[in-house]
Amino acid sequence: MGSLSLLKPFFFFSHRPFLKPSPIFTRTKTRSFNTTSLGTSQPLTTSQTNNSKSNGETHSESLIPRLKNVPSVWFYNTMSKKKESFKPKLDSKVGMYVCGVTAYDLSHIGHARVYVNFDLLFRYFKHLGYEVCYVRNFTDVDDKIIARAKEVGEDPIGLSRRYCEEFCQDMVTLNCLPPSVEPKVSDHMPQIIDMIDKILSNGYAYVVDGDVYFNVENFPEYGKLSGRDLEDNRAGERVAVDSRKKHPADFALWKSAKPGEPFWESPWGPGRPGWHIECSAMSAAYLGYSFDIHGGGIDLVFPHHENEIAQSCAACKKSDISLWMHNGFVTIDNEKMSKSLGNFFTIRQVMYYDLYLSCFNLLPMMSIYFLLPFKGLNPYAINHYQVVDLYHPLALRYFLMGAHYRSPINYSDIQLESASDRVFYIYETLHECESFLIEHDQAVRKDSIPPDTLNIIDNFQNIFLTSMSDDLHTPVVLAGLSEPLKSINDLLHTRTGKKQKFRVESLAALEKSIRNVLTILGLMPASYSEVLQQLKEKALKRANLTEDEVLRKIEERAYARIQKEYAKSDAIRKDLAVVGITLMDSPNGTTWRPAIPLPLQEHYTDSL
Repeated sequence: MGSLSLLKPFFFFSHRPFLKPSPIFTRTKTRSFNTTSLGTSQPLTTSQTNNSKSNGETHSESLIPRLKNVPSVWFYNTMSKKKESFKPKLDSKVGMYVCGVTAYDLSHIGHARVYVNFDLLFRYFKHLGYEVCYVRNFTDVDDKIIARAKEVGEDPIGLSRRYCEEFCQDMVTLNCLPPSVEPKVSDHMPQIIDMIDKILSNGYAYVVDGDVYFNVENFPEYGKLSGRDLEDNRAGERVAVDSRKKHPADFALWKSAKPGEPFWESPWGPGRPGWHIECSAMSAAYLGYSFDIHGGGIDLVFPHHENEIAQSCAACKKSDISLWMHNGFVTIDNEKMSKSLGNFFTIRQVMYYDLYLSCFNLLPMMSIYFLLPFKGLNPYAINHYQVVDLYHPLALRYFLMGAHYRSPINYSDIQLESASDRVFYIYETLHECESFLIEHDQAVRKDSIPPDTLNIIDNFQNIFLTSMSDDLHTPVVLAGLSEPLKSINDLLHTRTGKKQKFRVESLAALEKSIRNVLTILGLMPASYSEVLQQLKEKALKRANLTEDEVLRKIEERAYARIQKEYAKSDAIRKDLAVVGITLMDSPNGTTWRPAIPLPLQEHYTDSL
């Protein structure tokens, strides 16, 4: 379908729905919206834009054996302010809507936390055997997008399309699975207009000079999610101060067109939708008015999700969402991270650093650590900047899962270094185990594992299942990795472990159980050896060293030890430790691995 101007006039005044919300799971699960069936609308001030591309990806079922006798799954419900046993509306099927980004800039660490959290929930439901319809939208029509487009002299739809693509790339980098559907506002104007028409017809909205406002006083339950009284609500937070409104908290469903802005035709004149109505219309289009989970960051509780509830209930009395889930803030030095405070870091800034070589060559090694993370980094830097990788995405993902999703998580260098150090240990242990098993592949693998090993595996699986089913308690799961990893290292390296009966079988079972859990957590790399090499390369770049330089230092230290110059030997070891390189001596020689830089360790210890 073309633009809305091609639709017959009676469409806008008909109270019949242009699109009846379909039951969940009746639509094809593709990444992009199927505009053939529902039609695509475009702003009348711009040329027709292309539909968001589908990469042909579909969700394959998890290859991980599902656990039997699954206990009740409990989640904290923001609506009831308590944990509740999760019961899907349809047996074995889950409908989940998560508010996506407003695409006018690169995504920041707060966004990463939201979407890693709900990716984890998506993966866990699939592991338990549920069929999941996960809808995550793009807001590509909004005041902030228009303002940014004016700043840079770009078409708003084109600008938002570009940042949608950048966001998708960030999600791939963080190992997030693509949602079942990724709808865009600009593709859903018929559904949005139809919902506004229903709200007006049901007496919950009014028209003023081409603008349509929701009348909060006509909705007595307004505030039930946030717990705020109507008198406490003030204009602001994307709710413009407007003397034409009947109540200061009334919010826009439709905004009349302004010069130079994209607009669509509607029964109330040319304009564009308000922010809140977009998610109500898109969630209804794909999941119906009644579905299981609606999620997002804690900052969306009010006004966004509060307004969504009001809109959806005003359009359909049977509107009902079972569970409202919200994750906590990311803080910087224990202060909320936000663009308004100027203390936010994009995902790219954490993983990339624009290094101006001619300047940094004049600085001592550790200067780079005191400059990270650096504000104002630009991943599209001019030519004399070189992009240098800093932290591995799996380390960032591990860091984000290191605190319970509802708790605030404090971003700092030491936290990222600790996460990087931990994932290196995990993958190094598993790589050594994998290499050993390959060498002993010819051994007969009996289905006989020592009781001690079985107890470790059973305990780890119980920790995983119990903790994940208790409101996604990932910190406990990550801590639970310690025992099976230690057991692997004992079997590989200690005298007692090497003598254990059925050693090969034990190692194979331990590696498999850890691998299964890492897969569900989204922490499983394609190759242990590859990710270890990548982690080492990033550590070298953070240290401003090459591997050849490290190896020369190792040789220099070895010679100093032969000459009994122990002070020099110790100084070389410490110099490397300062920049995050630790040396490991063994009968076979000296090797190196990444470590937390010594100044960060000491600073963290002093601050305790």
